[in-house]
Amino acid sequence: MTSKGEILIIDDEPNLRRMVSALLIAEGYTTRDASSGSAGATLAWEREPDAVLLDLMMPGELDGMATLTRLREQLPDVPVVMMSGRAGLADAVQATKLGAFHFLEKPLTPESVLLTLGSALELRHARREARSLREDLGLTSEMVGTSPAMARVRALIERVAPSDSRVLITGESGTGKELVAAAIHRLSPRHARPFVRVNSAAIPRDLIESEMFGHERGAFTGAHERRIGRFELADSGTLLLDEVGDLGPEAQAKLLRAIEAREIERVGGAKPIPVDVRIVAATNRDLERASKDGTFREDLYFRLNVIPLALPTLRERPSDITPLVLHFSAIYRARSGRPAPRWGEDALALLQRHRWPGNVRELANIVERLAIFHAGAEVRASDVSAVLPVEAQAAPSPDAPPDATHLDRPLNDALDEYERLLIQRALSVTNGNVTDAARRLQTDRPNLYRRMRRLGVDWGGPS
Repeated sequence: MTSKGEILIIDDEPNLRRMVSALLIAEGYTTRDASSGSAGATLAWEREPDAVLLDLMMPGELDGMATLTRLREQLPDVPVVMMSGRAGLADAVQATKLGAFHFLEKPLTPESVLLTLGSALELRHARREARSLREDLGLTSEMVGTSPAMARVRALIERVAPSDSRVLITGESGTGKELVAAAIHRLSPRHARPFVRVNSAAIPRDLIESEMFGHERGAFTGAHERRIGRFELADSGTLLLDEVGDLGPEAQAKLLRAIEAREIERVGGAKPIPVDVRIVAATNRDLERASKDGTFREDLYFRLNVIPLALPTLRERPSDITPLVLHFSAIYRARSGRPAPRWGEDALALLQRHRWPGNVRELANIVERLAIFHAGAEVRASDVSAVLPVEAQAAPSPDAPPDATHLDRPLNDALDEYERLLIQRALSVTNGNVTDAARRLQTDRPNLYRRMRRLGVDWGGPS
């Protein structure tokens, strides 16, 4: 049976460590324990736990507060739950300021321990997701590129990050909107607090409210336990609303209320919960136009668009392509342990001429593909041509003189061929992701699947 997570218990009372450990093991967790702050900090450093239960009052070199400080310095992503039977409000406030996730009063109850740890592990998961969000695509803390367009983006990030104002990041798919949001959080006063992302486009519409605001046990069929939503997980930190333009009308209304009231209600909940989050929204849609045609709430658009930040496409900054290629090559080498390829001048020149409809994400995919095929060898222009998707010029321009070979074919066959080409290009740009390809072609996924089956287009990637 897979463990729900590993919990480190640090307390000088042997009976408490034994009882809490037995409770957690019965609930599917694994545990380790330590009788002092210094021993607990050493165990945490040797193997990072998923969460820590830490006693406030402990004898020895490190008391609870000192141990909390040590843990936050060594393992900032690990949530720490403080425990005490003699603490006052001032202790709880100080522990919270030092980065404690929650404060439990002794004597502990099984319900309070399990509920708090469940919430702490939700936060842990969200922090890991935020970190892997950049690592999966090679989007590290470094923003690569020295072009004037990127210099303007960096300057704007540095100006807006210290404020608490909401930011709306716009740009085509693959331009690095998540990276910019992470940079804003990292340079803000909230940098030591959670950075949580919710992908509005990836969540089914009937679950978006539960995902963002959480739900109580029994709120609906399948709600077997309480769930903490992304707003609560991001409390005191930053919440990235990715693909916010994909939210439906009901979700837009609830989001607007949460922003205005600074509080949320879990699905099935009976009382409002105050939240303090800085909201950064991102979209590849024209929300101004959507607000005018009625598909996106105008009042919500104005709430989100306090500071607009538009990202340039990769074709607007071709001088950044070479440093990006070298950057992604280094990341692939670090991940795989295989030697990076050498990039010929002709190969780099061809990469710079490509229009990159999928922007930096598409470039990262192409570089990884070439790095796999040519590890330790030189990449030439012919190698690049072999992996680049078919360019738009492969289809005849409407203004071009008609090709005799096309005039000899039935109109339906010619239209099918062009439609097949467009679908294949969209799938290539999105690395086989049908959902993203449907969005790029401005249609829905079921319709795209039907067209692919009719035209015999192979699908070789995730949906």
